[in-house]
Amino acid sequence: MSAIKKYFITGLLIWVPLAITAWVLSLIVRSMDQSLLLLPQAIRPEQLLGVYIPGIGALLTLLIVFLTGLITANIVGQRLVRFWEGLLARIPVVKSIYYSVKQVSDTLFSGSGVAFRKVLLVRYPHPEAWAVAFQTGHPARDVADMLSDEYVGVFIPTTPSPVNGFFFFVKKSDVIELDMNVDEALKYIVSMGVVAPPMRNPKGRAQNQ
Repeated sequence: MSAIKKYFITGLLIWVPLAITAWVLSLIVRSMDQSLLLLPQAIRPEQLLGVYIPGIGALLTLLIVFLTGLITANIVGQRLVRFWEGLLARIPVVKSIYYSVKQVSDTLFSGSGVAFRKVLLVRYPHPEAWAVAFQTGHPARDVADMLSDEYVGVFIPTTPSPVNGFFFFVKKSDVIELDMNVDEALKYIVSMGVVAPPMRNPKGRAQNQ
């Protein structure tokens, strides 16, 4: 009976990661395939071929993103972007949503930003416990003026879904910066501590455990 259990668990260790990976990729591809709705009904692949082929919309999405970056990289493209943003700025509700999202995306994808660049240990949910968190930045001036010490903004993701979590301002002297990159920290969080980051030597290079 123990041998049967051993083989069953071994099979699960093979198939569970594959199944979850396939499921996540399927969700991503199907979401990106929604870009096909931008095309006229007559020229959509399903209409022309008579069958749904997953991934065509994903390729179209990547192509649109690439071409957008290519066009807006020059002076003419930047003027078009400013003109478009000027139109959006005249619509009250749209203006608030657009510029809020744009500010977040500029901060996350900017190479000079500090958001999600540092992995920290913070005390949560009580003083005797520690949680892995990401530094998101520093308090705004209005918030910083109300605080007596230096604080940092941290995002504490939940497990196993790191896209949800909690945002706090934590005293900088109370956090511990980890020698761990964001990808390693995400794997560590999603796996609930099972997939530990690689050990590093004094020079900071990863080494096999």
